[in-house]
Amino acid sequence: MTSVVATNQTILVVGGGISGMTAALEAAETGKQVVLVESNPYLGGRTVQLYRYFPKMCHPTCGLEINLRRLKANPRIQVLTLAEVTGISGGKGAYSVSVKLKPRYVNSNCTACGECGKAVQTEIDDAFNYNLGKIKAAYLPSSMAYPQRYVIDPSIIGTPDAERAKAACKYDAVNLDDQEETISLNAGAIVWATGWQPYAAEKIVYYGYDRFPNVITNVEFERLADPHGPTGGKILRPSDGKEAKNVAFIQCAGSRDENHLRHCSRFCCMGSLKQTHYVEEAFGDAGKSTIYYIDIRAIDRFEDFYQKVQANPNVSFVKSKVARITQDKEGNPVCNGVNVEGYKRYATAHDLVVLAVGMEPSVKGIDIPAEVMSDSSGFIMADPANAGIFGAGCATNALDVNRSVQSATAAALRAIQVVNKVARAEV
Repeated sequence: MTSVVATNQTILVVGGGISGMTAALEAAETGKQVVLVESNPYLGGRTVQLYRYFPKMCHPTCGLEINLRRLKANPRIQVLTLAEVTGISGGKGAYSVSVKLKPRYVNSNCTACGECGKAVQTEIDDAFNYNLGKIKAAYLPSSMAYPQRYVIDPSIIGTPDAERAKAACKYDAVNLDDQEETISLNAGAIVWATGWQPYAAEKIVYYGYDRFPNVITNVEFERLADPHGPTGGKILRPSDGKEAKNVAFIQCAGSRDENHLRHCSRFCCMGSLKQTHYVEEAFGDAGKSTIYYIDIRAIDRFEDFYQKVQANPNVSFVKSKVARITQDKEGNPVCNGVNVEGYKRYATAHDLVVLAVGMEPSVKGIDIPAEVMSDSSGFIMADPANAGIFGAGCATNALDVNRSVQSATAAALRAIQVVNKVARAEV
């Protein structure tokens, strides 16, 4: 049975991505007790799935490594992975929370030696790489995973493969009798930082994401470019494994559209500008990128980054909302539309098309097990009627990493104020 120490002076942080980690660390480093709950088997969220940040083009390990070091060194933070909040009752200063814990089948004895992964034969979709490849059913989610502990997929429990994993472990770390459990804990304030999910590209029917293998999303392209990704960092076409040297990036794929996402997701333009660097780094002058756009959103310090990409002769900009994608006989996706600068029709073939899909909240306001206000897109809004629950990061709006961290810090400060009032009232 999992034991968690939590009182009305505890701050519960729901979501262990960059926003949740930031909120937990900021609160704990002021002396508050924090319980950090994450539904994945590891912390880091979608940030750890990035290859590089914009505009500095540095790797996420830079910031995440520091945060993980701070987190490991802070005894005030209790981390629960494979955990989901299923119920919230009570009010500001006195919440009662139910948390469902899924079995990991691997305990804290694990040294991440990898012997269990070598022993099993079953392969499953690689969720960390957006299902672009397969992994063994006993796996370490990523090299940056925290906790640095293997996971056994429930699909092999009760099969000979699970027994092989157990037999291969020298540290008595595999527990095939692990069971789902639900625990209850108290909290004075809650920071809801469940992050975002990419918009389902298959809903944009005219782009053929589910019909044409060489049409992928921006998050999938990010994993292709990463040396730790499914292709070892090689930008290859899914259909035939050939190098994709001529890449199209379609902006606002589903965003700013009453039929899909009404809002602008803010990060997509900068994400595509960043990804043109990946193409050039992979192929030099032979790598060509075309950005189809309505407007380019590059504000503040990002303007310089945008201008550098504009000046690159290997990157072309076409001011157009691509009307539809077709496919030619060679399997090349073909972008069809009208360039509004001159109103010229085009039907341009590319090796690969990348849809810059927008972000929507992973858990929309209506799905949170508490009464909270949310906007028409499902993002959490400040709620005076339930003033002990605070949204953070992309649970509140479409934000990049930098602004998510700022949002999380603000949410942590508000939560600290609540538990401080509880502490004073109890004196």
